[in-house]
Amino acid sequence: MGVHMDAMICDRHLKSFDLSTLGGVLRVCHVELVLLDGQPPMASVTSFVHDQALLCTFEIAARTRGRFMLPVDWCLLGWMETVDPETSWCHGVPLSPGGIISVMPEGITEFALGANSRVTFVLVPLRRFQERAASRHLGSLEAGGLDVPLVSGRELPPLQDHYLGLQQRIRCGEVTSNEIDALLDAHAGELFANGPVERRVSSRARRVRYLILRRAEDMMRANIRRHIYMQELCDAAGVSERALRYAFEELVGISPVRYLSMLRLCEACRTLSSADAGRKSVKSIALSCGLWDLSRFADNYRRVFGELPSETLMRGTFSDP
Repeated sequence: MGVHMDAMICDRHLKSFDLSTLGGVLRVCHVELVLLDGQPPMASVTSFVHDQALLCTFEIAARTRGRFMLPVDWCLLGWMETVDPETSWCHGVPLSPGGIISVMPEGITEFALGANSRVTFVLVPLRRFQERAASRHLGSLEAGGLDVPLVSGRELPPLQDHYLGLQQRIRCGEVTSNEIDALLDAHAGELFANGPVERRVSSRARRVRYLILRRAEDMMRANIRRHIYMQELCDAAGVSERALRYAFEELVGISPVRYLSMLRLCEACRTLSSADAGRKSVKSIALSCGLWDLSRFADNYRRVFGELPSETLMRGTFSDP
């Protein structure tokens, strides 16, 4: 799977985005997004492909929960310019302003971003990152490769400055030919050059609540077509209703019932965006997402996405090549 060299998105101000378009920002995989506060998907994206890598600056106005799975031959390196550590996390580990992330292809990556989060990242072939690190004698490619921390556990001002400069050059489209290797050298160097790798970790209590959230959400996704009772979610998570509510409130800021509603709505949006109006109807898609009250569904959908479900379906159909 590769990155195409032609597409470029450049927006300096927040604008309304299609949820599926935002979900495709990584190009090599799809990001499943759930809007948590019922706000429309307003965002600013500047991205382009250069020297076989994807460079991107990304800002989103709404509080968002997401997940993605990188192909085995890609990795994502990034800098959290602006995030709220109370509402932003990756695998339950809090993200903080100025934080450095290094996402390796190790299964599904789970995250949440608070409102008005701004991120700069580079998506590169994994082998390339490994080779740049090895060339600086920072690690071995044997026995599974580099031991890279997901979230850096120490401040890295030189690397933060490097990302800030890169962000400005991305916005201006002035990335030079050696920019990617310079970034990989800086990223690997700052992570490994000053002694043992330090990782930012979550507390044991937060880790437990994150696992509760994951188990309940997995149950929701597996049964999204049917009505789901609160007790079923509690049984899936192995906790009381109080503990379940507490986990959701802390990690996504809303109740389990509200989260399920937004999960259904966003799944319907993704399906409508990619469906063929000649073969699928709004009703069939709504029912497949467990949205039985079609009138309420249409009202809620328009409130969040700014158009009727039928408009999304027709727009997706006519935008196909």
